[in-house]
Amino acid sequence: MISRRDFLSAGTALAGLLATSGAGLAQAVGGQLTQNDLLKFGRPGTCTILHVTDIHAQLNPLYFREPSINLGVGDARGVPPHLTDTAFLTYFNIKPGTRDAYALTSEDFTALARSYGRMGGADRLATLIKAIRAERGADKVLLLDGGDGLQGSWSSLKTRGEDMVRVFSALGLDAMVGHWEFTYGADRVTEIKEKAPFAFLAQNVRSTEWGEPVFDAVKTFEKGGAKIAVIGQAFPRTPIANPRWMIPDWEFGIREEEMQKQVDAARAGGADVVVVLSHNGFDVDRKMASRVKGIDVILTAHTHDAMPAATEVGKTLLIATGSHGKFLSRLDLDVKDKSVTGYRFQLIPVFSDVIAPDPEMAKLVADIRAPYARDLAREVGRAESLLYRRGNFNGTFDDMICDALMQERDAEIALSPGFRWGGTLLPGDPITFEAISNATAITYPACYRNAMTGRQLKDVLEDVADNIFHPDPYFQGGGDMVRVGGVGYAIDVSKGVGQRISGLTFLKSGKPLDADKTYTVAGWASIAQNVEGPPVWEMVERYVAGAKTVKIIPNASVKVTGA
Repeated sequence: MISRRDFLSAGTALAGLLATSGAGLAQAVGGQLTQNDLLKFGRPGTCTILHVTDIHAQLNPLYFREPSINLGVGDARGVPPHLTDTAFLTYFNIKPGTRDAYALTSEDFTALARSYGRMGGADRLATLIKAIRAERGADKVLLLDGGDGLQGSWSSLKTRGEDMVRVFSALGLDAMVGHWEFTYGADRVTEIKEKAPFAFLAQNVRSTEWGEPVFDAVKTFEKGGAKIAVIGQAFPRTPIANPRWMIPDWEFGIREEEMQKQVDAARAGGADVVVVLSHNGFDVDRKMASRVKGIDVILTAHTHDAMPAATEVGKTLLIATGSHGKFLSRLDLDVKDKSVTGYRFQLIPVFSDVIAPDPEMAKLVADIRAPYARDLAREVGRAESLLYRRGNFNGTFDDMICDALMQERDAEIALSPGFRWGGTLLPGDPITFEAISNATAITYPACYRNAMTGRQLKDVLEDVADNIFHPDPYFQGGGDMVRVGGVGYAIDVSKGVGQRISGLTFLKSGKPLDADKTYTVAGWASIAQNVEGPPVWEMVERYVAGAKTVKIIPNASVKVTGA
């Protein structure tokens, strides 16, 4: 008989073929991609798991450029998801210039975006999800969200995530986990947990006083006759990456031993399939999969990786679904004798130009956005160059934010957090208030103006670098480097803590940054409480309105070695 490992390996190879056959095949034969092409799938399994994650409250289709630099360190160096552009296309056997190449890489992004259009949109996701449920039967389909769904847009900020609660409810979501959701505060998250028609799971969140669970750790669903235990894993470093004062009575952490106990209990309770719905980040989940036994599937999130094939770690499958509603993952599992015997996987790209909008969801989205429509549509200026966010060290949208902070706050240096969320603008696109708020809409937006010495600035960069490039994934936060305006530096990602940053240069003078000199620094998204300053979106809007057109030359002030 074929072994489970051989079966899973064959499934992985098939997954890659399925992921590229839709768009690539249609173009190879000169045809046009259709909605039916996107939905084509191999033999259905006992049950179907659908996964979305890191939507960041993006209700409408958008452009989103994937990173051109995504470095891995330690065991993750040079392996997926830490491959970009040509290396990524080669690894997954994707032809350059195709729709799949456009969806999954930054290569030739502007030209391909003009050809293939925007991606995502809640109404398009609804169409795909409804079609799969109609094909399989709702009793065989489980829909899960990996977190960072309720934050990232103006309507989410204003409604404290209620807009996306309504959207997820309409999609028929079964369960979700959280990260940015916690920045609405403990009371609001508790309210969502208690009132939403879907489960909010987190096995790794405890009360600080008694160590008691704050959320349900697991929920079991029966789909296709199989009992599927879904264990939630919230972002373990939430009180470090985001303001602790918003969730003062909750403790997080990876809690690997507790995860093993949850898996063992699920198995003892009769689960045929154990799924971890995680917001750890891909590398953390890869390590967890190697250490916690009995997990069939980890639906990973946080690091926004889009992978057109499942990754096998021992007997565990890792599924990475990207971000901003660009993709929907479909995973069909064959279940027999209380174990998974095979699978088929497809990462479905949500090309908005070929998917018919679901009328009910389109109406709901319009209703949600109606109170803010005039503000969102307000054109502030124009982009003369590609404005994007993703990348380990720089993003041109972030450079624009840094320029705005330095000008509007009269500062010599600017710091902007390495957030991954926010859409991309093509050259010639209007810079609307919506585009600005999609990159800045947080609950702690104050723009501070402080004095910092050169030595303090280096310490900040070293601290963030260790958070990202620590060789042990369990000590990584999974973000991107803080963006710096007015300063250049070199970074050796192979070095240890406190030794990665060198060559700090004050760009205005071209001279080395003086460790003992004090500089005026502007920034935003401080996790300290009671920070004073205007909200960041006002500073960016004022800057763009004054400039009228924004052209950002790609930032070459960060020199990377050791990669």
